Amino acid sequence: MASVFGKPRAGSGPPSAPLEVNLAVLGRRGAGKSALTVKFLTKRFISEYDPNLEDTYSSEETVDHQPVHLRVMDTADLDTPRNCERYLNWAHAFLVVYSVDSRQSFEGSSSYLELLALHAKETQRGYPALLLGNKLDMAQYRQVTKAEGAALAGRFGCLFFEVSACLDFAHVQHVFHEAVREARRELERSPLARPLFISEDRAPGHPVPLTARPGLASCTFNTLSTVSLKEMPAVAQAKLVTVKSSRAQSKRKAPTLTLLKGFKIF
Repeated sequence: MASVFGKPRAGSGPPSAPLEVNLAVLGRRGAGKSALTVKFLTKRFISEYDPNLEDTYSSEETVDHQPVHLRVMDTADLDTPRNCERYLNWAHAFLVVYSVDSRQSFEGSSSYLELLALHAKETQRGYPALLLGNKLDMAQYRQVTKAEGAALAGRFGCLFFEVSACLDFAHVQHVFHEAVREARRELERSPLARPLFISEDRAPGHPVPLTARPGLASCTFNTLSTVSLKEMPAVAQAKLVTVKSSRAQSKRKAPTLTLLKGFKIF
């Protein structure tokens, strides 16, 4: 029989597992990485964060009618790329963020794009990157024009967007979903599994420095040491998981950060 009142058809296999995509959000402090991440996950805007705190979140998404298990690493570098292995060997795609009202953050985004280009060259693999100008609501204080952002993105062959984490959820969601699409295309071309250095049991044997290049800060690889993994209550049908690094935890100013009623990041 084919099907009776919603019962599965004979011979039909189990539903396919959702695509798993790891996305790292990079940029200088103050660019709005955490605000963008939280806006995407919760539709809420929160203006104050501890800049030393690094978290990884997980959310079940639907992109182009296909289920996706998306993990987002909200990185906490200082003002230049440091300890890059934790996201270079983990992410399938990268979202490089700068603030349109900060020339320094824009220059920092160039360093990240250069780092990603160098990593792709040395590994001979594609790493999709998207350049994102944040804080469009502060356009009256612009220090970086839209044309400059587009030119930088064109130089590295990546997509370019301008959004406001404060005002517009739809455009923020669109950017994250575009990152998923870019990662999916690359995974279809190169399905080789990527290492996930997110536990102490799978640390690499020796740090491996990236080849130095003029104008690019040196990046020494060190594995992210994970000290805890906690699952959050469901919010708007989204499952969120937080991974804390011992480095970030030791510098944290507040014990908890409340995002929504009944929802906390520990």
